[in-house]
Amino acid sequence: MFTSKWFRIGVTLMVGIFVAYLDRSNLSIALPGIEKDLDINGSAVKSLALTGFLIGYAFANFFGGILTTKLNPKITIVSMVFLWSVVQIMTAWVTSPTVLIIYRIILGVAEGIYWPQQFRFARAWFTKDEITRGTNLIQFYGQFLALSLGFLILTPIFTYLSWQCVFYITGGLGVLIVVPMFLIFLKNAPDTPLENNVETSTVDAPVKGMVSFRDLGGAPFLLLIFSYFANGMLFWGVTLFIPMVVSAFGFSGLWQGLASSLPYFLAILFAIPMSYISDRTQRRGLIAAAGLSVAGILLMTLPLIASPVMKMAVITLSIAWFTSCFTTNIWSIITSSVKKEAVGAASGVINGIGAGVGGTTAGFVVEFLHGSTDSYLPGFVVIGAVAIAGGLSVYTYCRIKGTG
Repeated sequence: MFTSKWFRIGVTLMVGIFVAYLDRSNLSIALPGIEKDLDINGSAVKSLALTGFLIGYAFANFFGGILTTKLNPKITIVSMVFLWSVVQIMTAWVTSPTVLIIYRIILGVAEGIYWPQQFRFARAWFTKDEITRGTNLIQFYGQFLALSLGFLILTPIFTYLSWQCVFYITGGLGVLIVVPMFLIFLKNAPDTPLENNVETSTVDAPVKGMVSFRDLGGAPFLLLIFSYFANGMLFWGVTLFIPMVVSAFGFSGLWQGLASSLPYFLAILFAIPMSYISDRTQRRGLIAAAGLSVAGILLMTLPLIASPVMKMAVITLSIAWFTSCFTTNIWSIITSSVKKEAVGAASGVINGIGAGVGGTTAGFVVEFLHGSTDSYLPGFVVIGAVAIAGGLSVYTYCRIKGTG
């Protein structure tokens, strides 16, 4: 089993992205304790602390793609995990908001460089017929298992131990588990080249000269960027604040962890039939658009709902529906509609602007409106409106490109 590429590459990198997402989201759980101990006042400082990761992540995505072509992927990925894990442990010792923000930016830079490396391994080890299953195992399930189990496990640790323990544990997982696993199991490429291997296909043919805006698709590409920006606002706007929203709704202790985790558990379940429907119908654009737009409509109804339990149910359904429809389709849309020599550049631009700029914008919007209204719901309404526009944007793009 340990020599199989599905374990050696798939499961090993899934564990890596699992821990990476724990480290991205742990501050959402620990922040109330940090606010008290560090005497953090003002929505701007709180927003910078929450979005510091995304700021570093956005910048790193733009040069991370270049590094993937020039550095050894195994050395790079091990170094980045070790770096951000040590920073996580050091976060337990912070005594000022400024240092906390710096550490979160370093985390974002390290994970931004790390992110493209996993796809280099996937391209080298999986054939064209396996690449979708391989990348889903690594990225989608690693990401959403971390968010579902992470909130469930880390919330009681914060509640009954301390916020420092949250960072000791998440940082320790990287140093003591992920780094040794990567050193033992990861190998840059198989000893014998695989037949029908993605790495040797025309998808990764050398690029001659600079990639132009026309190679990315010209003006319609801006629609794709905006749709992923809306995705970043929706995903991170909710994920960064969901433990605090759940607490504001009256949940605490284990119930707070369960309620925070449920949207991501449900996303994993929804993704199974939605992936099948997408492959069967080839209407990826319509399904991705429905994911953003329907979730946006649901979030905009929150102020009309009185019951905290029903509000949480609407948030849960919106995140599960959105991620299972949009996240499972968007990269297929990108790779099938952008010129093959521009896929790497397009992925870096889209992910940097979407996850980085979109998530950062959402963090400031939600926290600013929370500071003005003492409620997270106005911010969620704004995110919902942007999500609806993002759904229309990706649908229009796919109609122009004829990609479903």
